[in-house]
Amino acid sequence: MGIFSRLAQLIKSNLNDLISRSEDPEKMLHQIVLDMNTQLIEAKKQVAASIADEKRLYKQYEAETAEATEWERRAMVAVRAGNEELAKEALARKRQHDEMQATLKDQWDKHKKNVDQLKQALRLLNDKIEEAKRKKNVLVARKKRAEAQKAIHETMHGLRDQSAFETFNRMEQKIDQIEAEAEAESDLAEEYTGDVLASQFSKLERSAGAEDDLEALKRKMGLAPAATPPPPAEAVKARVGTQPQADAQTQARAHEEAELAAALEELEAEQQQARKQGR
Repeated sequence: MGIFSRLAQLIKSNLNDLISRSEDPEKMLHQIVLDMNTQLIEAKKQVAASIADEKRLYKQYEAETAEATEWERRAMVAVRAGNEELAKEALARKRQHDEMQATLKDQWDKHKKNVDQLKQALRLLNDKIEEAKRKKNVLVARKKRAEAQKAIHETMHGLRDQSAFETFNRMEQKIDQIEAEAEAESDLAEEYTGDVLASQFSKLERSAGAEDDLEALKRKMGLAPAATPPPPAEAVKARVGTQPQADAQTQARAHEEAELAAALEELEAEQQQARKQGR
């Protein structure tokens, strides 16, 4: 095989592959139906022309039949008139029309048979075109359904792709790390600015709230005894009222003890001074 024939074969195969990949089934089916309709129109024109020829032949056949009948009548008239020579001429003319009539009858029979065949072929062609139109609609619907299913499968494949979700989770972990670092920096700032007591109380309150939530959950699950009812309002008021009084009494007693100790120290100092003077 020469290089030019191989090159031609390569170009032809590439063109065929390009044409095959560029074919749209819906467009191709639509074009085929259009071509069939064009063929149907041309076939109708040909059949109509054949029918017209058949009718023209039949009219010629009828005309020759009528002429033959007329010349026969004339021959009869000549015979009645006793003019046999004229009658012979009329019969000869009738024979010519009979021959033409027979020829036209044979042509008309053959042409009519062909026209009937053309009509039958035209009906078959029309039926095939109608069937092709219905099949085209079914095929187009199947194509669209297949395309929709393909799009759904591609979408589902994209949803099953975990790369996007893994990236999302990784970003969430980074954000958690940033929040943890920011909270740690805030705690360090509170500790080194001297607000340690507030930080400790804040931690205590958070832990106390967690303990309360845990205790409430245990009571709800039946793993801890029910909470004791709050004391009556009078007892609360009594405790609230007696607590300041007890504090005041304690402070008064301490004040008296301090005054007594001071007086004793003063008395002891005076006695020491008197002993020194008596010596």
